[in-house]
Amino acid sequence: MSVLKKQDKEIFDIIESEFNRQNDYLELIASENFTSKAVLETAGSVLTNKYAEGYPGKRYYGGCIHVDEAENLAIERAKKLFKAKYANVQPHSGSSANMGVYMAYLEPGDCIMGLDLSHGGHLTHGSKVSFSGQIYTAITFEVKKDSGLVDFDDLLQKAKEFKPKIIICGASAYPRTVEFEKFREVADKVGAVLHGDICHNSGIIAAEMHPSPFPYCHVVSTSTHKSLRGPRGGMILLGEDYENTLGKVAPKSGRVKMMSELIDSAVMPGIQGGPLMHIIAAKAVAFKEALEPSFKSYIKNVLDNAQCFADEFKNKGYNLVSDGTDTHLVLIDLQNKNISGKAAEIALDEAGITVNKNMVPFDPKSPFITSGIRIGSPAMTTRGMGVDEVKVVVDLIDQVIMNHDNKDKINTVRSSVNELCSIFPIYEKDS
Repeated sequence: MSVLKKQDKEIFDIIESEFNRQNDYLELIASENFTSKAVLETAGSVLTNKYAEGYPGKRYYGGCIHVDEAENLAIERAKKLFKAKYANVQPHSGSSANMGVYMAYLEPGDCIMGLDLSHGGHLTHGSKVSFSGQIYTAITFEVKKDSGLVDFDDLLQKAKEFKPKIIICGASAYPRTVEFEKFREVADKVGAVLHGDICHNSGIIAAEMHPSPFPYCHVVSTSTHKSLRGPRGGMILLGEDYENTLGKVAPKSGRVKMMSELIDSAVMPGIQGGPLMHIIAAKAVAFKEALEPSFKSYIKNVLDNAQCFADEFKNKGYNLVSDGTDTHLVLIDLQNKNISGKAAEIALDEAGITVNKNMVPFDPKSPFITSGIRIGSPAMTTRGMGVDEVKVVVDLIDQVIMNHDNKDKINTVRSSVNELCSIFPIYEKDS
């Protein structure tokens, strides 16, 4: 960083400030994590200089021998990690991966079905403000009001009525196990492709502590950060029978293209040009880390910490959507605490605790205000915090929420947060 400090002090200071924020704040956003130094180093390497449109062995540029090696490593490690038979590691994000899936399987105007955004779904599962709801006809299903679990009766009824081409299973704020087998039963009844979006649970699936989407899902997409703890990016996977799923006839040759070909061409040149080779190499590093036994231990601690969050919040009278968690996150309904999600997020941020406001099922408030907050355990677990620290953190969050207008109380909590974070730095200093 010494070169940057001399050349562009303004950006250097911004990066330094962001490092200090990450180090001094408790990061509890469920979709964020801290990568290893090896991933950071790879993402900042000379691979960023290389243009490599196309795929290994089939590039549009010369000089790709070494980036081909990096991408092939990422592909092979991804396949091993998720027990997949095909992987495309080029998508720039989970959203890009979803777009690639839709472009491979659908035509504009085709019907897709995903979990409603306010019930824990994602923008790219059919929201009208997303490409997914603008290019395609989107129908949503919901969770049950009494349990907070996916309403499979609602899903089946709507699937039979609207005949979606794709059903998306997966979510952004759903704290329970995704029941891939039940989704496949519905998909088969209406002849739909089942798309597993495992962005949030990918690390838990890789550690074999959440059911695999295979063999139930025809196609799977994921981001590579979040619980997988890699660089920000995306990926598309196919299972054992991937070439037996729906194909399309190529207009010129009349040949039926296999799904692997369709996905490759949907990603590039369909939605992207040159891949980010420095990020693809960083994905390979993260996949190698996730294949190590220590990653399973990490994910077990992530789940233990999330369960502790759920238990401790319930003990303090907080209402949890679905009454708990099976994963790395808890979704808290704050309506009985007389504070909005937005107000809670702001107050907690002032206290050095980063969460995100989040809608809860059947939320009476707007997406800009919300009635809930979402809390995740991956980032704090990466720092080395365990259930003892979770209990302290829940108490600090409760103090802020119950005294969100009391600046003195918030400042006192901020001091406690700073003390806790100083014990668990995000990166140990090099020896």
